[in-house]
Amino acid sequence: MLTTLDFVCLPYTPDLSEGGIAYACRSLPYTYDRMGGSPVDRMRRIAGGVAVEIAFRRYLSTQNVPFDVEGATPFTDRDRYDVALGGRRCDIKSYMLTNREQIRALRRDPGLLLKAPALVPLDQYKAEDHTGQDLYLFAFLLALITPGREDVYKAQAAGQPLYLVHAMPQSWMRPRYWRSLGRLALKSESDQPLSVELGGQNEQRDYVTETLHLPPHTRVEAHTDFYTLACLRISALPEGRLGIYSPAHAETYLIGSYDWGNIWVYGMSIFLVGWLTREEFRRRASLIPSGARVFQYSQTRTKNLAVPVADLKPLGVLLEKVKGWESVRSGAAGSSV
Repeated sequence: MLTTLDFVCLPYTPDLSEGGIAYACRSLPYTYDRMGGSPVDRMRRIAGGVAVEIAFRRYLSTQNVPFDVEGATPFTDRDRYDVALGGRRCDIKSYMLTNREQIRALRRDPGLLLKAPALVPLDQYKAEDHTGQDLYLFAFLLALITPGREDVYKAQAAGQPLYLVHAMPQSWMRPRYWRSLGRLALKSESDQPLSVELGGQNEQRDYVTETLHLPPHTRVEAHTDFYTLACLRISALPEGRLGIYSPAHAETYLIGSYDWGNIWVYGMSIFLVGWLTREEFRRRASLIPSGARVFQYSQTRTKNLAVPVADLKPLGVLLEKVKGWESVRSGAAGSSV
């Protein structure tokens, strides 16, 4: 039976948010959204999940545990797996907890996590091309977010970092035909100068960015030849609308002053709670229907397989196993030379 002594609590640093956001901006057009909500909500969830993955990799390095990232997901592919441990794929399932009361309770008593379910979406489980010996690792991220405009103002007044974005429509971020969007032109209706970063793909499908500095009420053209445009980032909350014109679309797309969201994740700590092989998870799991209230969510958006966190295996056991698996693999590789 798992106890809180088996949990690994990792500190959260701002560069984890930076790494998560970088991946979220690149992968937005190619990620599957089963949670619902706005594109900004999805980008924030992606950022939090990738932040946990980065923190886990760093932890493995500090523990001298070998791992492989060759199978990690390119930003243009659907999720496959995060890292490989001892030749086994390891899929990190993390849950971001943002309710202030819940966070305060967990900081007083992390043992509350033992009552939570370790969830894997049923459709994802069925679609995965994994073996029974591949691994699920479960983690919880305690973090604050700014879902509303007033929350953003408070964060800004407190001197907290912001990452203000607008996700473009599908016709811009993942168009039906691969062709240039033409020379993009932007114009701001704000009375103050505005810096705008454009992020999308070029003809070679590489992710590229360009930053434009817009004087008030002045049309400015981009130099980069974008084939897709996933999102825009601005330096500060605008006073007026922002327009972006594409010759390929033959129209100006308008973004209202309230159509921006802050995807910065104000992380506090990460709990790595436990793991199971995929086969062990299948044998122990029960089905949780869509719409159910669970520890992580007020309402699940899809059917999930669930195992109580208390029934997971300690992470320390896994790390020792990985070292043994790697020794076997190294010996096998040496004998074949």
